[in-house]
Amino acid sequence: MNDENLPDRLARNIRTLRETRGATQAQLAKLAGVPRATWANLESGAANPTLTVLHRVASALQVSLEELIAKPRASARHYPRASLPVRMRGAGMLRKLLPDPLPGMEFDRMELPPQVRITGVPHTPGTREYLACESGELLLIASGERFHLQPGDVVVFRGDQKHSYENPGTKTAVGYSVVLLAPAV
Repeated sequence: MNDENLPDRLARNIRTLRETRGATQAQLAKLAGVPRATWANLESGAANPTLTVLHRVASALQVSLEELIAKPRASARHYPRASLPVRMRGAGMLRKLLPDPLPGMEFDRMELPPQVRITGVPHTPGTREYLACESGELLLIASGERFHLQPGDVVVFRGDQKHSYENPGTKTAVGYSVVLLAPAV
């Protein structure tokens, strides 16, 4: 049983989460909108933070409030394929690659049978999208421009425009879509 008290556990979790990200105290304090000294006190276990400060720290670290104060868990967790969300767009299948959402990002695996086309949904203005072809061939049409991808190819395009994905080949195509969402204004 872990007899560690809450301030020490909070300090250890914040320090570990920061170090895992390769960030300095100053960088994350700025991102969280708290003074650098406050961040240092949080990591030393000397702080008694308000809920607002904890919320800012959790947001800067991109974790839930619960994760900031959680007892140590196993360092890894297995997610079976069937546990990841899947959505169908016509005959095309989109499956989330990550079990947990990352703020401002989307990661999907796209599987298109031969001769299938799906329409992409334009995102917030300023969004960037990356499409990587893993197998088969993909045709990306973005604002009327056509990009033919073979395995290993990547196209970077504005995700805020009309776009579609097509498999012009004779075997199933697999691609990966990474979307960096622009903040809503």
